[in-house]
Amino acid sequence: MGIIRSFLILLWRIWFYILMAIPIIVMLPVLVISSSREKWYPAFFWQARVWAGFILLGMGFLPKIKKGQKLEKGKSYMLVANHTSMTDIMLMLVVMKSPFVFVGKKELAKIPLFGYFYKRTCILVDRGNQRSRKEVFDRAQKRLSEGTSICIFPEGGVPDDRSLILDTFKDGAFRLAIDHQISIVPIVFHDNKKRFSYKFFSGSPGKMRVKILPFIPTAGKTQLEKKELREKTRAVILEELTNPTVK
Repeated sequence: MGIIRSFLILLWRIWFYILMAIPIIVMLPVLVISSSREKWYPAFFWQARVWAGFILLGMGFLPKIKKGQKLEKGKSYMLVANHTSMTDIMLMLVVMKSPFVFVGKKELAKIPLFGYFYKRTCILVDRGNQRSRKEVFDRAQKRLSEGTSICIFPEGGVPDDRSLILDTFKDGAFRLAIDHQISIVPIVFHDNKKRFSYKFFSGSPGKMRVKILPFIPTAGKTQLEKKELREKTRAVILEELTNPTVK
């Protein structure tokens, strides 16, 4: 029975990558054009949301989103969430309707097709390179100044210890939020690790619960309060993960 289950999961995992490729191939000319200039990014973002929804539906994932405050149109935010799965990218795109840009690890740029557009539209970071971190910060500053929101997974990657509920947070998201005096939007993904973790022979279709927590303002804060802001954000996300209010 274990062998049969493993084989079915293998096919299901392969199907995930096929689903990633199908919309990209179908929309390839439009994607290439819309990703070629920053001013056309909103059009690319809309296509990315269609792509993400197609994948989640095709994998049997059913997002269940509990929203609180609404994002104001034309206003920038710092979106932060716990990070346990590749599907975090797709789910974030489905949850957020206003354009934002991911700050993410450069390794994902190696994925065929997906990686091509990922590196054209996202801000890539090489976490082992100090110069890369500075360039990432400068690019994020530029996009925020243009009115685009930024999404950062502040754990800095998926924890190696899969039993860990929530890793420590890096400073980058909170430094940027204070610099631009924009609100932090804490978001909790409850089921992504269970549904599609980085452990290959695991996962299953089912609902993906999302909770958007009350925004955390940064107006009037300085970099001296960065650590306090970081720990407050982590605390509210951890509280929701351990005591979920969405079923």
